[in-house]
Amino acid sequence: MLASGGRTGVEPDRAAGRRTGRCQCGRIAYEVLGLPDDPHLCSCRHCVRISGSPAVLWVGFPRSTLTWTNPVPQGLPSWYPTWPTLHRGFCGGCGTALVSVAEGSPMIMVTAFSLADQDGTEPVGHSYREHAVPWMAISLAADSPSKVPS
Repeated sequence: MLASGGRTGVEPDRAAGRRTGRCQCGRIAYEVLGLPDDPHLCSCRHCVRISGSPAVLWVGFPRSTLTWTNPVPQGLPSWYPTWPTLHRGFCGGCGTALVSVAEGSPMIMVTAFSLADQDGTEPVGHSYREHAVPWMAISLAADSPSKVPS
C-alpha cells in the first residue's frame, strides 16, 4: 500500500507525461507520469460494488510515479483490501474510488474518470465481461496508445 505522501520511487523524466486526478470533493489529489497502460473495464463483483455501476474503467501507470499532492493526512486515501493481495484506495470523505494496487506490481491502476485528462484511456479489454449486465453494450478500442509503435 502507499500510505504516505511524496514520491514513492525514483523520479522519471517529467517529459514522459504528467496527469493529475482527484476525488469528487477535492480532498485527495494525485499525479502520475507516463503513458496510460492497459486501459480496461472491469465487471468483477468488487468493482461493481465499489462503483455502484456495471463496470469500472481502470488505467495503469508506473507505481513509482504516483504522488499524492494534497497535504498529509487529509489528502491521503483510505485503503480497503478486496483480495488478499489487492488494495483499493478511496476518499474517506466522498467515497470516490481512486486507485487499485496489487502487492509486488510495478503498476498502479487509477480510475480513468478520476483523471482530469482521459485521453488515451479508451478501454482495450473488459475483465469479467461474462459477469457484466446483459444490457451493457461495449465497444473496445483496437489497442492502447502505449502499445502502438511510434
